[in-house]
Amino acid sequence: MEKYKISDSQLVSLYKNGNEEAFEQLLTRHKSRVFTTIYLIVKDNYVAEDLLQETFVKVVRTIKEGRYNEEGKFLPWLMRIAHNMAIDYFRKEKRYPTIIMEDGSHVFTTLEFSEDSIESKQVRQDTHAKLRELIQELPESQKEVLMMRHYMEMSFQEIAENTGVSINTALGRMRYALINLRKKMKQFNIAYDQNIYPK
Repeated sequence: MEKYKISDSQLVSLYKNGNEEAFEQLLTRHKSRVFTTIYLIVKDNYVAEDLLQETFVKVVRTIKEGRYNEEGKFLPWLMRIAHNMAIDYFRKEKRYPTIIMEDGSHVFTTLEFSEDSIESKQVRQDTHAKLRELIQELPESQKEVLMMRHYMEMSFQEIAENTGVSINTALGRMRYALINLRKKMKQFNIAYDQNIYPK
Protein backbone atom coordinates (compact mmCIF):
# COMPACT_ATOMS: atom_id res chain seq x y z
CA MET A 1 0.00 0.00 0.00
CA GLU A 2 1.59 3.27 -1.11
CA LYS A 3 1.27 6.01 1.47
CA TYR A 4 -1.21 8.46 -0.07
CA LYS A 5 -2.63 6.53 -3.02
CA ILE A 6 -5.50 5.25 -0.94
CA SER A 7 -8.01 7.43 0.95
CA ASP A 8 -8.72 7.33 4.69
CA SER A 9 -12.24 6.03 4.10
CA GLN A 10 -10.89 3.18 1.94
CA LEU A 11 -8.40 2.30 4.69
CA VAL A 12 -11.19 2.31 7.28
CA SER A 13 -13.22 -0.06 5.07
CA LEU A 14 -10.24 -2.38 4.68
CA TYR A 15 -9.67 -2.34 8.44
CA LYS A 16 -13.35 -3.12 9.09
CA ASN A 17 -12.86 -6.17 6.88
CA GLY A 18 -9.96 -7.42 8.97
CA ASN A 19 -6.96 -5.78 7.28
CA GLU A 20 -4.77 -4.77 10.26
CA GLU A 21 -2.16 -3.14 7.98
CA ALA A 22 -4.80 -0.63 6.90
CA PHE A 23 -5.05 0.67 10.47
CA GLU A 24 -1.25 0.86 10.75
CA GLN A 25 -1.37 3.04 7.63
CA LEU A 26 -3.97 5.36 9.21
CA LEU A 27 -1.90 5.56 12.39
CA THR A 28 1.30 6.39 10.50
CA ARG A 29 -0.50 8.95 8.36
CA HIS A 30 -2.10 10.93 11.20
CA LYS A 31 -0.36 10.29 14.50
CA SER A 32 2.04 13.26 14.36
CA ARG A 33 -0.80 15.69 13.65
CA VAL A 34 -2.93 14.19 16.44
CA PHE A 35 0.03 14.32 18.84
CA THR A 36 0.70 17.98 18.01
CA THR A 37 -2.96 18.90 18.59
CA ILE A 38 -2.97 17.18 21.99
CA TYR A 39 0.42 18.57 22.96
CA LEU A 40 -0.64 22.16 22.16
CA ILE A 41 -3.43 21.72 24.69
CA VAL A 42 -1.76 19.72 27.51
CA LYS A 43 1.82 21.05 27.00
CA ASP A 44 3.34 17.84 28.41
CA ASN A 45 5.05 15.18 26.28
CA TYR A 46 4.21 12.22 28.53
CA VAL A 47 0.56 13.19 28.94
CA ALA A 48 0.27 13.82 25.19
CA GLU A 49 1.74 10.36 24.45
CA ASP A 50 -0.79 8.74 26.83
CA LEU A 51 -3.70 10.65 25.32
CA LEU A 52 -2.50 9.78 21.80
CA GLN A 53 -2.65 6.08 22.73
CA GLU A 54 -6.09 6.51 24.31
CA THR A 55 -7.34 8.33 21.20
CA PHE A 56 -6.36 5.48 18.89
CA VAL A 57 -7.71 2.86 21.32
CA LYS A 58 -11.06 4.67 21.20
CA VAL A 59 -10.90 4.84 17.38
CA VAL A 60 -10.23 1.07 17.17
CA ARG A 61 -13.05 0.28 19.59
CA THR A 62 -15.54 2.50 17.74
CA ILE A 63 -14.70 0.98 14.35
CA LYS A 64 -14.62 -2.62 15.67
CA GLU A 65 -18.02 -2.17 17.33
CA GLY A 66 -19.49 -0.91 14.05
CA ARG A 67 -20.28 2.54 15.46
CA TYR A 68 -18.12 4.52 13.02
CA ASN A 69 -20.25 6.23 10.37
CA GLU A 70 -18.31 9.39 9.49
CA GLU A 71 -17.83 8.34 5.87
CA GLY A 72 -15.21 10.47 4.15
CA LYS A 73 -14.60 12.49 7.30
CA PHE A 74 -12.13 10.29 9.17
CA LEU A 75 -9.57 13.01 9.97
CA PRO A 76 -12.04 15.58 11.44
CA TRP A 77 -13.59 12.74 13.47
CA LEU A 78 -10.18 11.58 14.69
CA MET A 79 -9.15 15.15 15.62
CA ARG A 80 -12.42 15.65 17.50
CA ILE A 81 -11.74 12.54 19.60
CA ALA A 82 -8.18 13.74 20.34
CA HIS A 83 -9.45 17.19 21.20
CA ASN A 84 -12.12 15.82 23.57
CA MET A 85 -9.54 13.56 25.27
CA ALA A 86 -7.33 16.60 25.93
CA ILE A 87 -10.24 18.67 27.23
CA ASP A 88 -11.42 15.81 29.50
CA TYR A 89 -7.89 15.56 30.88
CA PHE A 90 -7.94 19.25 31.75
CA ARG A 91 -11.38 19.00 33.26
CA LYS A 92 -10.02 16.48 35.73
CA GLU A 93 -6.65 18.14 36.33
CA LYS A 94 -7.56 21.83 36.52
CA ARG A 95 -10.83 22.07 38.33
CA TYR A 96 -10.48 25.66 39.53
CA PRO A 97 -9.87 28.05 36.62
CA THR A 98 -9.53 31.79 36.99
CA ILE A 99 -11.95 33.31 34.53
CA ILE A 100 -11.61 36.94 33.48
CA MET A 101 -14.84 38.60 32.42
CA GLU A 102 -15.10 40.94 29.45
CA ASP A 103 -14.94 43.96 31.78
CA GLY A 104 -11.55 42.76 33.07
CA SER A 105 -12.78 41.59 36.49
CA HIS A 106 -11.88 38.13 37.76
CA VAL A 107 -14.43 35.51 38.71
CA PHE A 108 -13.86 34.77 42.42
CA THR A 109 -11.97 38.05 43.00
CA THR A 110 -14.11 38.48 46.08
CA LEU A 111 -14.08 34.84 47.11
CA GLU A 112 -10.85 34.97 49.10
CA PHE A 113 -11.37 32.68 52.04
CA SER A 114 -9.13 31.98 55.01
CA GLU A 115 -7.46 28.60 54.67
CA ASP A 116 -8.48 27.37 58.10
CA SER A 117 -12.23 27.68 57.64
CA ILE A 118 -13.95 24.42 56.65
CA GLU A 119 -17.16 26.31 55.84
CA SER A 120 -15.26 28.69 53.55
CA LYS A 121 -13.63 25.82 51.69
CA GLN A 122 -17.00 24.17 51.25
CA VAL A 123 -18.54 27.38 49.90
CA ARG A 124 -15.65 27.77 47.48
CA GLN A 125 -15.93 24.14 46.30
CA ASP A 126 -19.69 24.49 45.86
CA THR A 127 -19.25 27.72 43.91
CA HIS A 128 -16.61 26.20 41.64
CA ALA A 129 -18.85 23.18 41.08
CA LYS A 130 -21.77 25.48 40.17
CA LEU A 131 -19.54 27.45 37.80
CA ARG A 132 -18.45 24.23 36.05
CA GLU A 133 -22.14 23.32 35.63
CA LEU A 134 -22.89 26.74 34.12
CA ILE A 135 -19.95 26.42 31.71
CA GLN A 136 -21.31 23.02 30.60
CA GLU A 137 -24.62 24.71 29.70
CA LEU A 138 -22.97 27.10 27.22
CA PRO A 139 -23.24 26.38 23.47
CA GLU A 140 -20.52 23.90 22.43
CA SER A 141 -18.42 26.40 20.42
CA GLN A 142 -18.45 28.96 23.28
CA LYS A 143 -17.69 26.36 25.94
CA GLU A 144 -14.75 25.07 23.90
CA VAL A 145 -13.12 28.49 23.52
CA LEU A 146 -13.68 29.36 27.18
CA MET A 147 -12.11 26.11 28.38
CA MET A 148 -9.15 26.39 26.03
CA ARG A 149 -8.50 29.99 27.05
CA HIS A 150 -8.93 29.76 30.82
CA TYR A 151 -8.47 26.12 31.75
CA MET A 152 -5.63 25.51 29.31
CA GLU A 153 -4.21 29.04 29.05
CA MET A 154 -4.00 28.83 25.25
CA SER A 155 -3.50 31.93 23.11
CA PHE A 156 -6.25 32.95 20.69
CA GLN A 157 -3.85 32.01 17.87
CA GLU A 158 -3.62 28.44 19.29
CA ILE A 159 -7.38 28.32 19.82
CA ALA A 160 -8.01 29.43 16.24
CA GLU A 161 -5.60 26.77 14.89
CA ASN A 162 -7.05 24.01 17.07
CA THR A 163 -10.67 24.75 16.25
CA GLY A 164 -10.15 25.58 12.58
CA VAL A 165 -11.61 29.11 12.75
CA SER A 166 -10.20 32.63 12.36
CA ILE A 167 -8.86 34.53 15.38
CA ASN A 168 -11.79 36.98 15.04
CA THR A 169 -14.29 34.11 15.25
CA ALA A 170 -12.48 32.70 18.31
CA LEU A 171 -12.55 36.15 19.97
CA GLY A 172 -16.24 36.55 19.15
CA ARG A 173 -17.10 33.15 20.64
CA MET A 174 -15.14 34.06 23.76
CA ARG A 175 -17.01 37.34 24.12
CA TYR A 176 -20.41 35.65 23.82
CA ALA A 177 -19.32 32.90 26.21
CA LEU A 178 -18.43 35.49 28.85
CA ILE A 179 -21.65 37.46 28.31
CA ASN A 180 -23.74 34.29 28.64
CA LEU A 181 -21.76 33.08 31.63
CA ARG A 182 -22.16 36.41 33.41
CA LYS A 183 -25.96 36.27 32.92
CA LYS A 184 -26.04 32.77 34.38
CA MET A 185 -23.78 33.74 37.28
CA LYS A 186 -25.99 36.70 38.16
CA GLN A 187 -28.96 34.34 38.45
CA PHE A 188 -27.07 32.26 41.00
CA ASN A 189 -25.42 35.21 42.74
CA ILE A 190 -21.89 34.00 41.93
CA ALA A 191 -19.23 36.71 42.21
CA TYR A 192 -17.54 38.05 39.14
CA ASP A 193 -17.28 41.65 40.36
CA GLN A 194 -16.91 42.93 43.93
CA ASN A 195 -19.54 45.61 43.30
CA ILE A 196 -22.33 43.05 42.95
CA TYR A 197 -21.22 40.39 45.42
CA PRO A 198 -22.78 40.87 48.85
CA LYS A 199 -20.21 41.15 51.61
